[in-house]
Amino acid sequence: MIRKWSASLVRAGRAARGSSAPVTYSLIALCCLAFLAGPASGLNPAYGTGDELLAVQRAYFRRWGVIPAELFEGSAGSALTPATALFVHGSWVHLLGNMLFLYVFGAMTEERMGRVQFTLFYVGCGYLALLGYAVANADSEQSLVGASGAISAVLGAFLYLFPRARVTSLLPFLFFLPVRFPAWVVLPFWAALQWLAAGRASDGPGVAYLAHLIGFGLGFGYASVRYGRPTGPTRVRAAPAPAPEGENQP
Repeated sequence: MIRKWSASLVRAGRAARGSSAPVTYSLIALCCLAFLAGPASGLNPAYGTGDELLAVQRAYFRRWGVIPAELFEGSAGSALTPATALFVHGSWVHLLGNMLFLYVFGAMTEERMGRVQFTLFYVGCGYLALLGYAVANADSEQSLVGASGAISAVLGAFLYLFPRARVTSLLPFLFFLPVRFPAWVVLPFWAALQWLAAGRASDGPGVAYLAHLIGFGLGFGYASVRYGRPTGPTRVRAAPAPAPEGENQP
C-alpha cells in the first residue's frame, strides 16, 4: 500500500513540474500523501481499529502538531511543530476542504509570486499563524494541526493581488447555488466569518479561527508591501465553499 502511495506521489510530482504552479500542486500531493499514510485516514490496517486506532491518532497529532503549552519550553522538536503541522490533517473533511482552497487560490498566487518566493511565503506565514495562535493560547494542551493558517495567507495575498477576480461560491443560505462575486466581496466576507467565529470559540477542540485571521492578515500585508497595484479582472475556475476547514484541535 505504501508503494502505491509513493508511486502516486511520483506521478503527481511529474505532473506538477509540467504545470504553471508546481509548488501548489506539490503541496497538495504532500498533504494528501501524509494523510493517507498516517492514522487519521483510517486506511492503513497497521494502526489497528477502535480504541487502539484512536490512541495512535492522538499520539500522532501530539508528535507532529503544535501543543501551545509545550511550544515555548525550548525543545528543538517543539519549535519545528508549526512547520510539520502544516502537512497534517485531522479528518477527510479537514483535508479536502483545505486542499480545495489551496487548489483554487494557490495557483494564481504562485504564478504571480514565483515558485521560490511562494514556497517561503506559504511556509513562513503558516508557521507564524500557528505560532500566533500558540502565543494567544499558551496554556492549551490541545494539539493543533492543519494547513489553514498558510492557506489563509494565500487568500489574503490573493485578495490584494486579484481583488476583482470573480470567484464562484457555493453559499448554504442560497441552497448551494453557484454565484459569482469579485474576490473583494467573497474574501472579506470569509474573514468576517472567521472574526465572528473566533469571538465565540471555546477552549475545547474545534477550529483555530484565530490562526486563520493571523494568516489572512499576514498574507494581505505581505502582498501589499511586496507588490504594486493589483492586477485587472480575471476569473477563478473552481467553485469553493465560503470558508476552508480550519486547523483542527484533535
